[in-house]
Amino acid sequence: MDINPILLEVFKNRFVSISEEMGVTLNRTAFSPNIKERRDFSCAIFNNEGDMIAQAAHIPVHLGSMPLSVKSAIENFSLEPGDMIILNDPYKGGTHLPDVTIVAPVFLGKDKPQFFVANRAHHADIGGMSAGSMPLSTSIFQEGIIIPPLKIMERGQIVKPIMNFILNNVRIPYEREGDFTAQIMANLTGIKRLEELVNSYNLDMVKLYANGMMDYSEKVLKAKIASMPNGTYYFDDYLDDDGINDKPIKIAVKLKIDGDRVVVDFSESDDQAKGSVNAVYSITLSAVLYVFRALIRDDIPTNAGLMRPIKLITRKGSIVDAIFPAAVAGGNVETSQRIVDVLLGALSKVILDEIPAASQGTMNNITIGGINEKTKEPFTYYETIGGGMGANNYGHGESAVHSHMTNTLNTPIEAFEFQYPMMVEEYRIRKGSGGRGKYRGGDGIIRQIRLLNDAEVTLLTERRKFAPYGLKGGEPGNTGKNVIIKEGEEKIMPSKFNIVLSKGDVVKIETPGGGGYGKS
Repeated sequence: MDINPILLEVFKNRFVSISEEMGVTLNRTAFSPNIKERRDFSCAIFNNEGDMIAQAAHIPVHLGSMPLSVKSAIENFSLEPGDMIILNDPYKGGTHLPDVTIVAPVFLGKDKPQFFVANRAHHADIGGMSAGSMPLSTSIFQEGIIIPPLKIMERGQIVKPIMNFILNNVRIPYEREGDFTAQIMANLTGIKRLEELVNSYNLDMVKLYANGMMDYSEKVLKAKIASMPNGTYYFDDYLDDDGINDKPIKIAVKLKIDGDRVVVDFSESDDQAKGSVNAVYSITLSAVLYVFRALIRDDIPTNAGLMRPIKLITRKGSIVDAIFPAAVAGGNVETSQRIVDVLLGALSKVILDEIPAASQGTMNNITIGGINEKTKEPFTYYETIGGGMGANNYGHGESAVHSHMTNTLNTPIEAFEFQYPMMVEEYRIRKGSGGRGKYRGGDGIIRQIRLLNDAEVTLLTERRKFAPYGLKGGEPGNTGKNVIIKEGEEKIMPSKFNIVLSKGDVVKIETPGGGGYGKS
């Protein structure tokens, strides 16, 4: 059967809309502000081999890593209708422990799964040594409960012993249970909609166009790569430190373009670190997929076809391909951003006019937790804070937005102050923090929080030492700054720290600006 281009577009939108509706279900039924307000989750559809067919426009860092979770579920279980698999193990397809994935098979009346649906959500706490499960750790065992692929649903029923075991290892079990249940409901939505899609056409046609979508994405990306000059291009950049040692950490890439294929080689990057900034392979894969998808301006489906022209090379035991039991809490959120920066830097030597200057290069992770003095119940708050985007050949960078590997919203102040014993004293654009140039980099954010309760505070941030680079003569953006204010006295803090603060103390975060583009 030949592929009809009009039907291909119809199926593309049907698959994406199913993923989007899964996200709406998850968003509306979740308990935690991190999911229902910030929308820190992703939903996607996969074929029977675990290759991604379509993903909603959610979180880029989940892009290339969720398929590895689905493949892990397939390899570990013989599934039946009504089963679902839960996992968060970064060494089995996950990213870091707060990101919990739930995978469901779609049988469509057959003996074996014909598709899979899955979603991944960042939980505001998954246990571990510090509230929020984003610690300055030296081992993954300190970061929270490690969930290998396990059945959380069996023949349509929640597996209570597994659910109870997980809930017994987290700080706010009722919130986690609500979020897990929301993830299950999202998958049920995806299953129902896929059944309706097959009933509208037929299974063979749906599979044909699912494969056609992947072939189409591959074809478009190959054409883009083929338009670039052949050659090998190098770029490197640095993480500030790992939170344990003060030494900068190099991430380096060699980009080899050969016809319509490309080799992305990170093997010259530094060894894995003692602290928690290590990235597992799935994170690096996600960052590479994101960058090459971003090169395509057309509205093509984001799927497994995009990886076919790309060969990714890493070195086991390096900062971009850590081995067990390395600490990885910050690799997903911070190192992923620097991987994007170095890959875009290398591409700027090939297609400079199409590549932006560096954006803020960090997610500015903040976790605050403790025991609420009024309710006597635990609380955990987690958020990433936006900053400046890099300018480009077409104009100024956007200010005060999330960029590259994150795509979340902020927590509205009203929801924040209702949910947590804290008060937002200042929340504004950090004027003048973007790099100067013909086009200015976007400005960062200033967010100042006063504690109304004793609490533990952890920050995992970057670009406090090494500024986001400018391009084509543009100046770098301003570095960020972390400040603790106690009794009116300010103390500049490092890029990564953990501290116990008292009621009335203040945490102030100034996020980096984006790099400028072109000479002023």
